[in-house]
This record gives sequence, structure tokens and C-alpha cells, in this order.
Amino acid sequence: MSPTTTPTTETPSTSAYAAVEAGTPRFARLRGSLQQLLAAASLIVIVVFFSFASSHFFTANNLISILTAATVTGILALGTTFVIITGGIDLSIGTGMVLCGVMAGVFLTYWGWPLWAGVIATILFGALIGLVNGVNISIFGIPPFIATLGMMLIAAGLSLVISGTKPIYFNDTPEFQQIMNLSIIPGLRFPLGVVIFIVMIVVAALLLSKTIVGRYAFSIGSNEAATELSGVNVRRWKIIIYTMAGLFVGLAGVLSASRLSSAQPTGGMGLELEAIAAVVIGGTSLQGGKGSIVGTVIGALIMAVLTNGLRIISVPQEWQSVAVGIVILIAVYLDMLRRRRA
Repeated sequence: MSPTTTPTTETPSTSAYAAVEAGTPRFARLRGSLQQLLAAASLIVIVVFFSFASSHFFTANNLISILTAATVTGILALGTTFVIITGGIDLSIGTGMVLCGVMAGVFLTYWGWPLWAGVIATILFGALIGLVNGVNISIFGIPPFIATLGMMLIAAGLSLVISGTKPIYFNDTPEFQQIMNLSIIPGLRFPLGVVIFIVMIVVAALLLSKTIVGRYAFSIGSNEAATELSGVNVRRWKIIIYTMAGLFVGLAGVLSASRLSSAQPTGGMGLELEAIAAVVIGGTSLQGGKGSIVGTVIGALIMAVLTNGLRIISVPQEWQSVAVGIVILIAVYLDMLRRRRA
């Protein structure tokens, strides 16, 4: 008679704990390291190609121009990384950024607030947009695609209504223009906005890898049901993550308006796709549970280098759009392929 064995039973709590562990930044970074290496290699290849294609590409001024161009999209992508890791999406970041720029014009130009108060209020207004998205998704159960699509249209409409369909200029607050454009290195045009971008990269990386926000973001994206069974208030943390992403949108709105020295109410459409593309190119999965800030930064640089290089070698604007679209499709296909193999 064979000895009897007691079957092991996995309780919901142990299964949830396993899901949380599988979703931690350490494991996610290991799974996404190959995609990051491929993205970094692609960036190097693109830089080398355009360096040979044009002698004007690999110069100090042009490289700084690339970093400057990557700043706004990159900051949007940093916040979006957290959202996509949870398995969500945010289509409102482009028009939301424009609305934040318009509100900066309202605070500083129309209402005459001090610079520091107007900037803080603008960033917090971005957080309000994210909070509304989070509540719609978590409390009312609206799918992220639909909730943020609706917010995208609302933000676009409010930008036109509040501004009266006209740009708002910051002529009375010249110090606002220096937030993005002030050169901090004598003899070299190295804008303050790029430094802010670098600081936000460090902040986002620490939040994702060293704090409970990042841990729960990975966990929710890996297995939302098991995470909820483990006692985590998934609804609350989704709201927190969308609100935090809104802070990045508000900051991007400040930098964009500062760079242009005006709030343009008709812009922003399409920036959400560039930011999402940067996140996906960097190895963050659209299905959630995988991603990194380093990968997102590489993706944002790829988008900026590609656009800059095509412009330098005089590729027509319509073909630039075609090239960017092809890059996005390739990135999504690689993400799907990686998921199938996993």
C-alpha cells in the first residue's frame, strides 16, 4: 500500500503573495532587460546612421536640441509608464498638458498670481485631471481607454473655451519663460528644462523601484485579482497612480508653455501617442506588469532622435509621420511577440 500524501492547498493569501512577488520591480526588470538592451542598441544604430547621413547631426547644439525636444514628451512618458504598468492607458495626457498650459496662462497672466503659486497650481491642476481619470476608472468602472478618451476631448474643449480660442502670452511674466529656456552652462545652450527632465527621471525611477507605489503598480498589472485578495485596496492605488501621472502632465504643461512663451490651446493632439510609443518602445508591456523608467527614457530619446534626424536630412513631414508610425507598430509587435513567448 503506497503511503498517502497530503495535498498542498494554496490559499488565496499565499497565491496573492506570489502574485505580488512576481510583480515586484526586481523581477520585472529581469524580464524586461532584453527589451531594454534592444531599445538601447536601436538608439545607438539610429544615432550612428544619422551621424553619417549628415555632418550637422552629431554636434553639441543639435544633441541639446534633441534633449530639449525629448523633455516634454519624456516627462509625459514618465507618468504614463506607471499607468501602463498597471495595465491601464491614458489618452488624455496630450490635451491635458495643453489645458494645464492654458491654466498657467490664467493663473499668471489673467489673475496675476506670483510665479511660484502659478506653477504649483498648474501642476496640481494636472493632478486633478489624473484624479478624475482615476475615479472614473476605479470607482465608476469605466474602461481606461474610454475614460481617458472622454477626458482627452473634455480637456481639448476646455482649452478652447477658457482661452477664447486664442493663445495666451506670458509677456508680463518673463521669468516664466526661463523655466524651460534658461541656459545654465555658460557658453553652451543647455536649457534648465533638460535639467528638470533629468531630475524627474531620477524621481520616477526611485518611485518605481524603491517605493510601495511602484511595487503595487507592478502587482496590479501582473495580477489585479490576486493583489486585491492579498488585502491591497486596488481601487485606491489606481486613483493614486493616475493622480501621480497627472502631476507629470501638469509639469509638462508648465515646460511646454514656458518653451513657447505662450499657451497654445489648439496643440497637444498626438503627443499622447508619442508618449505611449516611447513607453512601449522602452519595453513596458501594454498588458501591464512589466516596464522600467530607463526603458521609457530610451524610448523617448529614440522618438526625438528619429524626428530630429529625419528633419535634418530633409525628409518631408508626411514621410516623417510614416516613419514614426512604423516604429510604433514595430514596438507594439515586439511587445505582443514577447508576451506570446512568455
